[in-house]
Amino acid sequence: MAKSKLVKANEKIAEKVVGGYKKIEEGAVGGFTKISDSFVDEFLTKEGESVEEAKARLAAEQQKRDEARTERKVRK
Repeated sequence: MAKSKLVKANEKIAEKVVGGYKKIEEGAVGGFTKISDSFVDEFLTKEGESVEEAKARLAAEQQKRDEARTERKVRK
């Protein structure tokens, strides 16, 4: 019986700890995303391009660079 109470108490503590961690994680990720979007909007978008379009374009450019780098390594 005492073990059962300890297990229940431990589960409640674990739920609160995990809940607190999730709130911190969401705040950090949300803050990073906001800053990232602001940077892309200010410095990396082209005329008439949205932030999402700029991020997609940048990701495609990075993928091409990575593929070219891999191809150069294979040739050596």
